[in-house]
Amino acid sequence: MAAPSGVAGRWLPAAVVAVVLLCPAARAEEAASTADFDVRPGGMVHSFSRSLGDYTCTFTYSAQGGTNEQWQMSVGVSEDNLLFSCSVWRPQGKSYLFFTQFKAEVKGAKIEHAMAYSQAAVGGQSDVPLKQEEFEITETTVSHKEGKFRFALSKLMIVAKTPRDEL
Repeated sequence: MAAPSGVAGRWLPAAVVAVVLLCPAARAEEAASTADFDVRPGGMVHSFSRSLGDYTCTFTYSAQGGTNEQWQMSVGVSEDNLLFSCSVWRPQGKSYLFFTQFKAEVKGAKIEHAMAYSQAAVGGQSDVPLKQEEFEITETTVSHKEGKFRFALSKLMIVAKTPRDEL
């Protein structure tokens, strides 16, 4: 199965995306970082960021209903330093909050592939992707589409190409 890139129009095999996101290089202590954070309802705009070297991922959102939910953000850099990955997800799989908006932004790299999901894989179930019309991808952001997004979000995955130093 392949996943379309919203920016470059190229296809990256899902296995490549999974390797970059889930198995970043362990050659350095700073090759990957995962942090827990609370997604808070109440309608206010909140942000959470993680940086790794020259790269930063920021998740900004507004949500309604329920109580705080524990989420995670992982950032990683490939062993060859050509790809930066950022994943934001609810480990329990499905969020019960209603997201009125969301945006994930990367700094220091350009998005090569991104995908948003209404439900994350857990307990033998598969990821459930948002419909393409519900979100948009630019060179540096993945965000909801006003009037099209159906308020359900449980996972975002981004793979971005880092600037290459030429000799």
